[in-house]
Amino acid sequence: MTGSGGLIGSACARLLCRAGWQVVGVDNDLRAWFFGPAGSTAAVVRELADLPGYQHENLDLRDRAGVAALVRRLRPGFIVHAAAQPSHDKAAEIPLEDFDVNAGATLNLLAAARASAPESPLCFASSNKVYGDRPNQLPLRELATRWEYADGRDGIAEDLSVDQCLHSLFGASKLAADVLCQEYGRYFGMPVGVFRGGCLTGPHHAGVALHGYLNYIVRCTCAASPT
Repeated sequence: MTGSGGLIGSACARLLCRAGWQVVGVDNDLRAWFFGPAGSTAAVVRELADLPGYQHENLDLRDRAGVAALVRRLRPGFIVHAAAQPSHDKAAEIPLEDFDVNAGATLNLLAAARASAPESPLCFASSNKVYGDRPNQLPLRELATRWEYADGRDGIAEDLSVDQCLHSLFGASKLAADVLCQEYGRYFGMPVGVFRGGCLTGPHHAGVALHGYLNYIVRCTCAASPT
């Protein structure tokens, strides 16, 4: 379980531990470097330590040899990859680190899984930002309380083009990781699943101004309220 201190990773860790799984969480609190102390995952990791069956590994996924050694030692039966640099604005400030974390670390994990656990399902937490601004070109119709797609479609199809549109650097690095996961699944016959979420939040989100804004707004509102 990578990114185990984050919103998605910690939720998955809790769910699996409660279901009786032995979970190894990988998180080195790089989020604190991205966003400062308010974005730290340390408090969530401390909570996870109390779960039965949970153990923690403080590993930077950019460490290719370290990732390979960990997967080789554990031989995991199921891999959830939820670690990422998640901010559009931060990606523009640190494009090299953003790509290394989002795309490079994903490739490190895929290569390690292929070498040591090729039959184990790998679940990748991708992003709806892989589509760039292409969804903005789809016609909408206004209802009483919300907007809906004019053609009645239920969400965005996986075959929507990602070419000739504007991506943030974050969207580009997540797209690279997304395609790498697909390629390892198809080319090497590995059981890889890609899930493209968006606007996700929850109480265990370390929300800051540059990422997790829904959680951040709630925190700011609660701090300002006398009750």
